[in-house]
Amino acid sequence: MSESLLSLKDKTALVTGGAAGIGKASALILAQSGANVMIADLNLEAAENTAQEINKLTGGNIKCVACNILQDDQLVNAVNKTIETFGQIHILVNNAGGGGGGRESPNQITVDTIERDFQLNVFAAWRLCQLVAPHMKKAGYGSIINISSMSSINKSPAMSGYASSKAALNHMVANLAHDLGPHIRINAIGPGAIRTAALETVLTPDIEKRMLSHTPLCRLGEPEDIARAVLFFAAPISSWISGQTLFVNGGGIQTLD
Repeated sequence: MSESLLSLKDKTALVTGGAAGIGKASALILAQSGANVMIADLNLEAAENTAQEINKLTGGNIKCVACNILQDDQLVNAVNKTIETFGQIHILVNNAGGGGGGRESPNQITVDTIERDFQLNVFAAWRLCQLVAPHMKKAGYGSIINISSMSSINKSPAMSGYASSKAALNHMVANLAHDLGPHIRINAIGPGAIRTAALETVLTPDIEKRMLSHTPLCRLGEPEDIARAVLFFAAPISSWISGQTLFVNGGGIQTLD
């Protein structure tokens, strides 16, 4: 019974930003649980390499499509390609996003930077929710998982655009749960400090030491830690959970300051 609650056999997932980091780990664990997976990524070559790697590891059916989430026609194409390839779509992982977190001093940026934060982290996610919803309703099963951030509730300098866009994503999820139910669940995951290429660009031994001093589990997160939460929300085990944001942070708070 426990295996069936985590099984994604005969399900299809679309994972944005799935070529590396949290997206790659999510694509892998969904495939290991039986799902077909479409990886949508800005870097098509990296997505192809990831798809081949996961196919070898799982014997699954992993495909990929080029997708710049700032381009609406590419969002439409990613969903259409998933339907054309697999016939259905049951799971959406809105992982692709970005921004200048930690580099957003209001004395040094323009409103364009803030606008881009919201385009990446809110508008693209909302649009993909809109695009997949009819297919999920038709399939009779839908789970949308949005990758948010601990910055959505933390308070730090030089983070105003990125952090507020992630806070907006959390609230968007809570509201869309009312629009998409009863056939579609929608939730968010707020990672703490995760060892990804993006974090490595700003992480120093001193910053890591300070982060761990406020982390009860005494380590930074790995992409797999977030992927396991993605699986939880994607699978039937979470069938009565919607509109929620789950913070996965080792029990603490990790900030750059």
